[in-house]
Amino acid sequence: MRITVHRKAHFNAAHRLFRKEWTDEKNLEVFGKCSNPNYHGHNYELIVSVTGQPDPETGFVMDLKILKDLIYEEVEEAFDHKNLNLEVEEFKDLNPTAENIAVVIWNKLRSKIKSSHDLEVTLYETPRNFVSYKGE
Repeated sequence: MRITVHRKAHFNAAHRLFRKEWTDEKNLEVFGKCSNPNYHGHNYELIVSVTGQPDPETGFVMDLKILKDLIYEEVEEAFDHKNLNLEVEEFKDLNPTAENIAVVIWNKLRSKIKSSHDLEVTLYETPRNFVSYKGE
């Protein structure tokens, strides 16, 4: 029996979608208003899902308090109220698209969760725009 547990979290962050080697005109053409040189922000909603067999002693797939603390330490402290392009090392040379943010979050959490458990990260950039990443 495999069960999935989920933990929701939230962070606010600013970013700019652009490629340094492109002109402002090309960035505007590809990324639209998201390439604003003065940045823009989102209220990100995050769902971290862990799938595995429940522990026979505790009945937990994973203690959700531990997952809550991991998300806080690895994601919320690192990203909340930050300019992702300027203040988060992982995005110094990586365009902080929702896709790339989800992969970065997955990579930050993967090593902290039992390897026998599957991990999925779902990141909402807006209520209607979201991405999911399972490490594939």
